Amino acid sequence: MGLDNPLHIAVIVVLVLLVFGAKRLPEIGRSLGSGMREFKESVTGESKPTLGAGEQAPPPPVAQPPQPAATQAVLPDPQPASVAGSDRPAPPGAQTPGSA
Repeated sequence: MGLDNPLHIAVIVVLVLLVFGAKRLPEIGRSLGSGMREFKESVTGESKPTLGAGEQAPPPPVAQPPQPAATQAVLPDPQPASVAGSDRPAPPGAQTPGSA
């Protein structure tokens, strides 16, 4: 009894995949890892240095303002839009609406 048999481990892995799904497993692993890391730090007393009451955090880096992009003049279309909504011109000799 126990997890000595690899078949037991495989069954547990399949059940975990069915319950949580493959998309949530990395998220669960990250949260478990960070929780274990915090627990270890609290037990051993090792932690990241914290700021005292009189100390200030360094200021965040200042973002550079965006440079203006090179502008191009937009010229109007020299030809009027076609009457029928087609982008192609009418073939020579074809009748257009308005001409009889």
